[in-house]
Amino acid sequence: MSVVAPPSAQEPPSTPDSPLAGPRRRLTLGLLACAVVLVATSVASVAIGTENVAPHEVWSALTHYTDRGNEWIVRDLRVPRTVLAIVVGVAIGLSASLIQAVTRNPLADAQVLGVNSGASLCVVWAISFLGAQRITDYLWFAFAGAMAGIVIVYLVSSLSRAAGNPVQMLLAGVALGAIMDGANFTVRLHDPRAFDAMRFWDTGALDERPLSVTAVVAPFVVVGMILCFAVSRSLNVVAMGDDLATAMGGRLRRTRVTALVAVTLLAGAATAACGPIGFIGLMVPHIVRRLTGPDWRWIMAYSTMVGPSLLLVADVVGRLIIRPSELPAGIVTAFIGAPVLIWLIRRESARAGR
Repeated sequence: MSVVAPPSAQEPPSTPDSPLAGPRRRLTLGLLACAVVLVATSVASVAIGTENVAPHEVWSALTHYTDRGNEWIVRDLRVPRTVLAIVVGVAIGLSASLIQAVTRNPLADAQVLGVNSGASLCVVWAISFLGAQRITDYLWFAFAGAMAGIVIVYLVSSLSRAAGNPVQMLLAGVALGAIMDGANFTVRLHDPRAFDAMRFWDTGALDERPLSVTAVVAPFVVVGMILCFAVSRSLNVVAMGDDLATAMGGRLRRTRVTALVAVTLLAGAATAACGPIGFIGLMVPHIVRRLTGPDWRWIMAYSTMVGPSLLLVADVVGRLIIRPSELPAGIVTAFIGAPVLIWLIRRESARAGR
């Protein structure tokens, strides 16, 4: 007598006739298309700038550098800038998606969790009190400040009765961010040297960052990525709401703590490397969700491609718009992102009014 095995509780395999095969194939092809766009924007970043460099010089600088003509511009300026933009773009894209997943707020970004405020405060202290002058001097202070900011926000929000509640976390972030910004500007007003140095850092610029800066922050970004993808499946349960997620056996506290550790590493590394770059974090999750739907595993995968692509485009536009000078990437993203933010607010208001 044969025994029929019970059906597996695991997700069914994606056979050619499976209803899951079509969406997975589409999402995979879409991810490959995003990778092609990232490669194209990287090539544009290396080839285009405030100085005209012939294509053969660009190729020569990348393949057999001879230190002749304009090859040094490509090798010493554009390549480090492009590599940093890719690393920072990945960090911003993933951290923004994680923040919106954990808080369930489509308008949340690193700013509301105290990352930018904490980093900026520690940088201005390093410049004013310790005499730091170069990016390599205060890089670690910026990273420590970013991590301290988000840890303090989490601890303060955990003191309330609704510990771990996303709304409490956002309110704590806004309040503590305002306090840190006030302390920051107080130091700047009393130290003209710090005020002058922070003007450049606050704009979110990618230039004048050697490869050593990327080498410092890259390991933190890699660890943050690993944590991000490890928790991505659990985020699908968190998105259902606390009550339903708990009923389904979801470990909300562990998921949120792991996600916040990843956000700390990713957003802290990005802010420390090039200062606060606004609106990229707002745009990436919304663009990605339109491509992938609500599955956070695919949202995270797409964010690693869309984030750096947007940042590279903003950086290239900043080099071209006022040649021979240039605009920092953070200013370009502000011009692009402000209308996007207005549109998002109007859309959320329309949804709330239904």
